Amino acid sequence: MMKPKKETNKKRILAIDDAAIILKRISDALEEFYDVVTVNTGSRALRYLETEKPDLILLDIRMMPKDGFETLQEIRSMEDRADIPVIMLTGVEDKNAVIEGIKLGICDYILKPFFPDDLLERIQRALGADEENQIQTEEES
Repeated sequence: MMKPKKETNKKRILAIDDAAIILKRISDALEEFYDVVTVNTGSRALRYLETEKPDLILLDIRMMPKDGFETLQEIRSMEDRADIPVIMLTGVEDKNAVIEGIKLGICDYILKPFFPDDLLERIQRALGADEENQIQTEEES
């Protein structure tokens, strides 16, 4: 599998999930390669986004009181934040949720529980060509 290079100027990922265990798994899987910021509510994420612009957002669908769709709608209406790639995470396989997410401009959809290597690969894909310049194979590392 391709892995991003370890470097000091890491891309920042905002992970939004109401389950502490999921935020921990995300941090553990990504912290070696990315600067990971975690928040446990959509409202906290929106406050963070008022002053910061991460390179990518991982967003849980089922949260209270503001779910992932409501949070994403607000992100998409924010000036200079609407273009941030968003990968939605959910524990429920729901075709309608995928369709709703696509309408709101998600770039990918991951079922929980996720495999760390799959999460890394999908983030790399979502970050696109910008990320390709920073990728090396495990054999090279």
